[in-house]
Amino acid sequence: MFESFKPLLEEKDSILFTGVGNRLKSDDAIGIHICENIVPAGRIEILIVEAAIEKFIGKINSINPHTLVLVDCTDFREEPGTFKLLNIEDISDTTFHTHTISLRRISEFFKMKVYLLGIQPQNVQFGETISPAVLKSAQIITDWISYHLQS
Repeated sequence: MFESFKPLLEEKDSILFTGVGNRLKSDDAIGIHICENIVPAGRIEILIVEAAIEKFIGKINSINPHTLVLVDCTDFREEPGTFKLLNIEDISDTTFHTHTISLRRISEFFKMKVYLLGIQPQNVQFGETISPAVLKSAQIITDWISYHLQS
């Protein structure tokens, strides 16, 4: 389940988890939810950007983490709650749901390694309730981060 997380295990310097999404579009808020539940400690930092990551380019570059992880709902066309850590260069240069510019394109403005931690949504319709399968994956992810990266 966590095979794709190997780069985070190998990272010895700072990691900035950045919550991306729209709180008013159900599962699209999962990146924000995850980042709100990660406890910043040691080399782990958190930033919530919601649907306006382009407004935080300067802030992210001034924090200057060694690794940037954009946490966002991502349509893998798999079961709801499926999650993967992908090198940003391995994702397509297209927009998804709330983004006016693709995360891959926006990553060109960052000077650090960039990954996408994507979580498959079930529902991205208007609403403020995150689907149970997506919430379950969020808990698994935050538990993994607490155990493996904050110790």
